[in-house]
Amino acid sequence: MRDRYATISGRGLDWESVPMRLFQKAKRLGTWDPQTLDFSTDGADWAAFDDTERDFLLRTLTLFQAGEEGVTSDLLPLIMAVAGEGRLEEEIYLTSFLWEEAKHVEFFRRWLDEVALAREDLERYLTPSYRQLFLVELPSSLNALKTDLSVEAQIRASVTYNMIIEGVLAETGYHGFRQSLEANNKLHGLLDGIRLIARDESRHIRYGVFLLDRLINQSPNGWEVMNLRMNELLGPAMGVISEFWENYDDEHGPFGQRMETYLDYASTQFDKRMKVLERDRGKSIEEIVKASVADLSEDETADSSIPAAAGKSDSR
Repeated sequence: MRDRYATISGRGLDWESVPMRLFQKAKRLGTWDPQTLDFSTDGADWAAFDDTERDFLLRTLTLFQAGEEGVTSDLLPLIMAVAGEGRLEEEIYLTSFLWEEAKHVEFFRRWLDEVALAREDLERYLTPSYRQLFLVELPSSLNALKTDLSVEAQIRASVTYNMIIEGVLAETGYHGFRQSLEANNKLHGLLDGIRLIARDESRHIRYGVFLLDRLINQSPNGWEVMNLRMNELLGPAMGVISEFWENYDDEHGPFGQRMETYLDYASTQFDKRMKVLERDRGKSIEEIVKASVADLSEDETADSSIPAAAGKSDSR
């Protein structure tokens, strides 16, 4: 039973909180429509690629498509855990979180259907490490919150989703897309969508860092739980990349790419997440909020430097 409503009490809403600031950004920057992006020139580019290049792109797109479906399906227990604690501002922001993940599913499937014409079963592209992360670790850590609402369980879920799946693997994948296609001035529609998705995900990662900072602050062994989970999943995350590259000649990779570049980038992303969490270790919640707000101010500058996506309407 409910005994009160926060927004009509003296509490109101904390407009300056990190999640409410992220919600404002989500409304302003996240309301793009996958159906309005212009794929009209992508078909000719796709047809001009050789078989290896098309396989490289289709493999990458398949991993993104499956991953976006996975996070969309598995996120709800985390939202429910946060909502159950009465954290209204965080719940409000997380409504946009799930909506954005669903749009990412739509975007990749639309591109696969309309440009790659890839309507066959693509499960052959899922490698052992990918299956371990997305079919075992992600759903098990998120679904654990249905019965275990402890701070430690929430830390494990957030590390899996926000830090490893989004903060390491997805960021590496976006980087690979940009490196492969921007220099060649190809697949403008796909790249427009990737840029928009990456900007959405940057908000998700920012919330994940804030969430972990808060959770670690609440638990006497929170740091150890986070650190253990990060290192448990680093191996499978790097395995996703190395197993991906088993299918290509690393010396003459598609689009001039090399496995080492991807591994290095993923390692950098892992270290970056750890450094931010280390920076905030031992801080009070007030200090954590102050640091997070400063990070968001830096994000605003980066957001303003991203060119608008080409589409049938103003998608920003």
